Amino acid sequence: MDFMELAKARYSVRKYDARPVEREKLDYILKAGSMAPTAKNLQPQRIYVLQGEDVLKKIAELTPCGFGAKTVLLFTYCVDEEWKNPLQEGVRSGVEDVSIVATHVMLAAASLGLGTCWVNFFANRRLEEELGLPGNERSVLLMPVGYPAADSVPSAMHEKCRPLSETVRYL
Repeated sequence: MDFMELAKARYSVRKYDARPVEREKLDYILKAGSMAPTAKNLQPQRIYVLQGEDVLKKIAELTPCGFGAKTVLLFTYCVDEEWKNPLQEGVRSGVEDVSIVATHVMLAAASLGLGTCWVNFFANRRLEEELGLPGNERSVLLMPVGYPAADSVPSAMHEKCRPLSETVRYL
């Protein structure tokens, strides 16, 4: 499948079947994430693989958006390791770096027939406290990963894209 086909076929999965993701597939998608570009290649990202019954129960208490997946990835970054722009106070790369890494993971998962969903619907600080994350890490997103349920379908908005003329500017 070429990239455009993969990009079009991938959708946000909101219902998973009970099959666990094989370790080889999980390792593959995590490796894809490790190859993502980050600012100055500082790689401030951390990916937590959440699979235990207790931790998945905690996630379910923090967000309704686990969608029954048996694996949820938590993407964070270390504030001590993120790039800081020396030309503009307050401009940092942590969120962008993690977003690039997560996109690589999401597309690698789709290439293996796995589904994912990018989830921001949770209280970040509460999640960090509940999971006992280090104080210098900031959570960015959760990503359920697994095999889409047989009746899982893309949302009605999946194929709706604004025209490039509305989103692209040539200067």
